[in-house]
Amino acid sequence: MKILYLDCSMGAAGDMLAAALMELLPDREAFVREMNGLGIPGVQVKSERAVKCGITGTHFSVLVDGTEEGSGERGHGHMHGEHSHSHRTLHSVEHIVMDQLQLPERVKKDVMAVYRMIAEAESRVHGVPVTEIHFHEVGAMDAVADITAVCLLMYRLAPDEVVVSPVHVGSGQVRCAHGILPVPAPAAACLLQEIPIYGGSVKGELCTPTGAALLKYFGTGFGDMPPMRTRAIGYGMGKKDFEAANCVRALLGETEGRGEKVLELSCNLDDMTAEEIGFAMERLFEGGALEVYTVPVGMKKSRPGILLCVLCKEKQKEEITALLFRHTTTIGIREQEVQRYVLKRKTEELETPYGRVRRKDSEGYGICRSKYEYEDLAAIARERRLSLAEVIALLEGAGEKG
Repeated sequence: MKILYLDCSMGAAGDMLAAALMELLPDREAFVREMNGLGIPGVQVKSERAVKCGITGTHFSVLVDGTEEGSGERGHGHMHGEHSHSHRTLHSVEHIVMDQLQLPERVKKDVMAVYRMIAEAESRVHGVPVTEIHFHEVGAMDAVADITAVCLLMYRLAPDEVVVSPVHVGSGQVRCAHGILPVPAPAAACLLQEIPIYGGSVKGELCTPTGAALLKYFGTGFGDMPPMRTRAIGYGMGKKDFEAANCVRALLGETEGRGEKVLELSCNLDDMTAEEIGFAMERLFEGGALEVYTVPVGMKKSRPGILLCVLCKEKQKEEITALLFRHTTTIGIREQEVQRYVLKRKTEELETPYGRVRRKDSEGYGICRSKYEYEDLAAIARERRLSLAEVIALLEGAGEKG
C-alpha cells in the first residue's frame, strides 16, 4: 500500500503543500511546464530552491498578472460590495476550472470540492450566502493555482492513504482585509474542526484556509506517522522565516499488512425492482463508494429481499447515506466500522498488435497478479470475432515474442 505522510509541524499553506508534493516527482520542471500550460487566467507558476534552517527544499510561487499574493491574505474571502469588478465569485471560478482548464475530470472535481469548502467556510464565518462571497482577483486565482497544483499532484502520486500529523496553527493575530483576526483565522478554524490542531510559541498564521481545506479533503487519517518504508521525501518551503524550519514535509512510502478503516453501510430492501436497485448501485458508485454489492436474504413474513451493502470512507459517510435514502426505499441504514486490506494496484497501457490494452497489476503480501481490462478485451473480441480466451492467448503470445 502506498502511503503519503504530511508533517505539518509548521502548519500548511497551499503553496507549501504543492512544493512538498512536487519534490516527490521525478521531473519537477515538467510539472511546472504542465501547470503553466493549463491556461489559468493570468497565472504563471514557478519553483525555486529555498533554504530554511539549513534544509534545502522548494518554494512554489504563483504570479497573477505579474503580481504575487501576500501570504497573509491567501484564501480569505471578501463580502459583496467593494470593487466587485476585481473580484471572483464561486460561480466564476467554477466556470474557469470546469470549462477552460485541460485537466482530468477527477482533478477538476477535486479542485472545485476544495474551493467550495473554502467558500462555505467563509460563508459561515461572515454569515452571508456562498453566492455573496467574493474573492479578490489575485487571491482567487492564486488559490485556484495552489489547489489545482495539489489536486493534480495527488492524482499523479495516487497514494492509497494520506496521513496528516496534528497541525500546528501558530498563535497571536493575523491581519487581513477585514481587520485583525485571531490565529487560526476564523475560516481556517472552521475548516480545521474535527482535525487535531495545536498552538505554540510561534507567533503568526501557520495554517491558511487553503492549506486547511486541502488537508481536510485529502487526509484519510490524522495522527502519528505509521510504520512505512520511505521512498521519497519532499520539503515545501513557506515565505516567512521562523526559529523552526518553515516547511511542510511530505514522505511517500509503502507498507504491507496495514489495513485501512472503512465504513460498511447496509439496508434491507423488499419492495424495489431489479432495475431500481441497479440504478441505485450506479448512483452510489458515482458518489464515491469503494464497493457496492447485494446479497439475497429472507425477511419478515417470509418475503425474499435484498441486503444492499456499501463500503465507503469516513468522510464520504454523509453523502453515501443521503444517496441511499434518496435512491432506495429503505427507512433505516446500519453502520459498522470494518478493516480493509488491499493489494497495491496500478494500471499499465500496453501497445499490442491488436491495439492499446490496459492491464491491471496487483501486488503485496507476497502475491503478484495481473489482469487485462475487460472492456479492452471485449472490443478486440468483437472486432475480430474471437472469444475472450482467444484474445488473451493472442496478447500473451505477442508479449512473449516482444
